[in-house]
Amino acid sequence: MNVEINTFLESGLLDRYLLDQTSPQDTLLVESYIKEHPDVATAYKTLQNNLELVAMVNAKEAPHHILDSILKEIDTKPVITLNKTSKKSWFNYAVAASIIAFLFAGSSVFLLNKNAELNNENQVIVDELFDIRSDLQRNNDRLEALALEFKQLNNPETEKYILKGNRRAKNLKTVAYINPKDKTSVIDVVTLPSLPAEKCYQIWGDIQGKMVSLGILSETDRRLQKLSYSEGTMGLSITIEPKGGSLKSTNETPVAEIEFNTHEND
Repeated sequence: MNVEINTFLESGLLDRYLLDQTSPQDTLLVESYIKEHPDVATAYKTLQNNLELVAMVNAKEAPHHILDSILKEIDTKPVITLNKTSKKSWFNYAVAASIIAFLFAGSSVFLLNKNAELNNENQVIVDELFDIRSDLQRNNDRLEALALEFKQLNNPETEKYILKGNRRAKNLKTVAYINPKDKTSVIDVVTLPSLPAEKCYQIWGDIQGKMVSLGILSETDRRLQKLSYSEGTMGLSITIEPKGGSLKSTNETPVAEIEFNTHEND
């Protein structure tokens, strides 16, 4: 992914295009990027899938069978024929009124219970939607961090140094990225041979002949690890130290070391 594509993805045009909020000119621009650049097309597809997922979660319909159940219950009750000449007509009216009151009372309880169930279901949906949005935000933050790392590693001013282990750590391999202009340095721990539990790998910077600790190396986190940048750094070396690291480098020979280009010392 080049800088132009990365700049386009960070502009937010793709998000607005998905929501139909772009001008005709921006619409043509976005569609041309989607057509010509696979990375943009992939990002657009991901946004579509995320939007569909949110829509599906939020598209919960309320039950439609409540009123039908009430009407069906009323229809199944026999019709009471009132005898106008009967002396007990008032009693029949009272019975009918009692039945209707009973049905409405039962229906009210039914509706209240259903309403409580719907409220609970809606709360569950709200919680799930919040979790999805949080996951999307974390993914977006991670993508932005990766894009920043990618941009840093592909900066023309960034120099790459590969440190390989000697016979005491044959499988050791790390890659350091140094940018003297931006005064940044990071390291990618590719492989580290296993050590006893009481030992660790520590990286040092050779600053005008003095070894300064830059941190402990770990293979458990494969993300780029930031290193302290210091003017006048002449090279890097890796040693095996007691667990937790040492304040001063031991006298033992480093298991890996490399010198920087001449202009690094300027």
